Amino acid sequence: MSTAVRREAPHHNTLTCYVRYQCRLPECTERYTQQNQTRRHGQATGSWTTLIDAEPVRQHLLQLQAAGITLYRVAALAGMNYTSVRIYLHHGYNNCEPRRRRITPEVAARILAINVEEATPSKVDATGLQRRLQALAAIGWPKEHVARHAGLAPRHISTLSRRPTVLASTADLVNTAYEELRHRSTRRNGVTKLVANRTRNRAKANRWPPPKYWDRFPGAIDDPHFTPEYLVPQTEILAADARWLIDTAGMTRTQVAERLGKDRTYIDRVLGPVETKAAA
Repeated sequence: MSTAVRREAPHHNTLTCYVRYQCRLPECTERYTQQNQTRRHGQATGSWTTLIDAEPVRQHLLQLQAAGITLYRVAALAGMNYTSVRIYLHHGYNNCEPRRRRITPEVAARILAINVEEATPSKVDATGLQRRLQALAAIGWPKEHVARHAGLAPRHISTLSRRPTVLASTADLVNTAYEELRHRSTRRNGVTKLVANRTRNRAKANRWPPPKYWDRFPGAIDDPHFTPEYLVPQTEILAADARWLIDTAGMTRTQVAERLGKDRTYIDRVLGPVETKAAA
């Protein structure tokens, strides 16, 4: 697995893309420069705000989650990116960054201002619901059985897989069914061996991660910006890394090969002959 940047930065509205993903888009470079200028000016004038303990924010986020409010919903209400909120509860994906224990007063105030009554939505992003249905399919649960367990019409749950948003109440029903069924045997709960195997094969063909995969990335199952790399061949991952470095960082293929620790001929092979003619 590559140790370099694995994919494009999840967002370009904070310093994360510049610092962690080495993004050098003009607007991101300008944002980084302005931040440094603001910091130096604040330090010189004594107006620079120091960080404060993030524990009250973490506890507030846990309370919001307990009330059924996802971190993605919190991020939208706070005008932040999902990962910028998530980092106060969990470490970064793949343990790339520890959980943050300090926070700026301004960001803390935005998160603490969110209350349960105002934050509870009538509709939520459907990503989490769809991924839970897929994860259950990966261990043999057909969506018809999941629907009945959740108290939903089987025909209705099929349409949910194609919708960008769903009712929050519906998402809660599927979330509950997911937590219950993931620990149960399909054979002992009315699913025949033939149907279970057919469901698993379909999930495998579509590269749908099972529950154990999502357990490795807390909160990621509800994050539409998170791209699972379950059953993805290493050549595809390497190709994605290489394309990102070429398109975003402006590297040549020779530079990409050096960055990823691979031979130039191997980089050309995973990217393909057509791209070889177009890129240095």
